[in-house]
Amino acid sequence: MKVTIAGNTKDIAENTTVAQLVVDEKVDNPEYVTVTINDEFVEHHDFENVVLKENDVVEFLYFMGGGRF
Repeated sequence: MKVTIAGNTKDIAENTTVAQLVVDEKVDNPEYVTVTINDEFVEHHDFENVVLKENDVVEFLYFMGGGRF
């Protein structure tokens, strides 16, 4: 099935979970990644349970802290 991952359309297996996609896409620092599907945030503890669907749009995000000294 086709999904869009970080702006690129890819074929993935049916019943792929977010957790499996993180592994398949070799996401850096998976313990810190935030995932959105169709602009909706997926809770980290739900990665194993959320199954992707045809035409989903997935983004991997990292929030960086910053500031001034």
